Amino acid sequence: MRTATTGQVLYDATAMRASALVLRAYSTSFGLGTRLLGARTRADIQAVYALVRLADEVVDTYRGPDAGAELDELEEQVARALRTGYSTNVVVHAFARTARRTGIGHAEIDPFFASMRADLTVTTHDRESYERYVYGSAEVVGVMCLRAFLDAERRPGDPPVDPDPRAVAGARALGAAFQKINFLRDLAADSGELGRAYLPGVDPEHLTRADVRSVLEEIAGDLDRARAALPLLPTRARCAVAATTALYDRLLADLAATPVETLRSRRVRVPGPRKAVVVARAVAGVLADEAGDRVRDVQARRRVRAVAP
Repeated sequence: MRTATTGQVLYDATAMRASALVLRAYSTSFGLGTRLLGARTRADIQAVYALVRLADEVVDTYRGPDAGAELDELEEQVARALRTGYSTNVVVHAFARTARRTGIGHAEIDPFFASMRADLTVTTHDRESYERYVYGSAEVVGVMCLRAFLDAERRPGDPPVDPDPRAVAGARALGAAFQKINFLRDLAADSGELGRAYLPGVDPEHLTRADVRSVLEEIAGDLDRARAALPLLPTRARCAVAATTALYDRLLADLAATPVETLRSRRVRVPGPRKAVVVARAVAGVLADEAGDRVRDVQARRRVRAVAP
């Protein structure tokens, strides 16, 4: 006979597999990065991604007259699961398990749902609403992922790791960069299918090369800030983030080389084979840097011993 304990283990595992399935179905770039993580961290990142995707589906795909009510219900499910550790929604259940263990809370979740709700009512953004939207839709998601990365080094029984402010700034910058790249590459769909203009001061129907250059410069600054925080991450997380960042760097270069007319009409993609090459090079770079650091540490210790009395 199955006990309550074995039943819970089975349900938890089923919820985790459901989140993994969502990630595999929706994102090859993000999925490639998660393969470099340890099993627990990978499951946590999948849980975060799956919840984000679930909310996206409400505002981007369903968009029915009761979409606001659907989003409210999803947010209520998450809040309830944060308190109880359980949900009949397997994606919410997996997310709540991750959130409770890693320290993800309402400081990240509330702004996220606020940005998702904005997609139901706001069609054109000014600079203030744009920055508020990017913070809630992407920067806090970066912080959620950071908490999952740091949890890999937490000892059983210890409280969730409190992130270094520099790592938080890097996570927020990376989330912002990814979102802004998506705004640019999804310009045609956002404008033509969803009727949204995210980039402040930019008319999607009359996009100019100057508009593109301005957005690309903003993204490049975000990526620079994100890369500066990479050394603060655990090794496997550093490899995963470096790989994902390299993919978006490649996409950024492709966007810069794409004619404005093309950006207005279709989505720019990085082919699968090129993605694999980019990821391999990024991981090799991280591992080479770490090897160099270890060699320098050994050399420094030898010098200290040589001059010690």
